[in-house]
This record gives sequence, C-alpha cells and structure tokens, in this order.
Amino acid sequence: MSTNALEKIILEQSKKEGLGEFRVGDSVRVHVKIKEGDKERIQVYAGTVIARRGSGATETFTVRRISYGEGVERVFPVHSPGVARIEVEKSGKVRRAKLYYLRARTGKTSRIEEQEEQEAPKAQ
Repeated sequence: MSTNALEKIILEQSKKEGLGEFRVGDSVRVHVKIKEGDKERIQVYAGTVIARRGSGATETFTVRRISYGEGVERVFPVHSPGVARIEVEKSGKVRRAKLYYLRARTGKTSRIEEQEEQEAPKAQ
C-alpha cells in the first residue's frame, strides 16, 4: 500500500514536458527561474552535462562550464520547479557515464567530439 502511495506522489511531482532529451556529454542551456523579492526572471546556465544520477523524482544532472578561466559546476534536479526548460545545443559523442576527467583538462583538450545526427531508417 505504501509503495502505491509513493509511486503516486512521484508521478504527480515529475515533469512531463519541457525537459528535452539530453545525455551525458551534451552541451545544454538550462533555463533557471530566479526569484528576487517579488519578481521572477529566467537565467540561462549553459555548459556540458558531465553526470546524471538517480532516478524518478530524485534524478539530478551536473553541468560544467568555464567562467572567467575558472571551472564552475552546478547540480540541477531534473524535475525541479526551478528549472523552466532544458535545451540541447550539441550532442556529444562520449563512451562513459561520468565525465569527471574534464575537471583536469583545459582549453582544446576539454572539448567533446560532436555526435552526428542519425536519420531514422526508411521503411520500404
């Protein structure tokens, strides 16, 4: 009985739209809602997804970018009401689930190869 109630709460709180499909290695733009006093605005945080963890309502992802020569990472809950939407700029071609090795790299060595878009095979 308690697992049904838990599943029901998770379904209610999870977002269905506005997330976009993104994976580790993708360059994304995360639109974050910022509340300042009684005003609310949206700020964009752009960077590379270096990790995804968890599942369901507790799923999070980490975005890394270089700001003024310093590496900055930010962790976002996927289903947070503070995340307005997630846009994928480029899809990266990576072979591992966590890209923590990018923390030690700078400049051109920290680039990720772009994945080519695959077209769906045509039915004949």
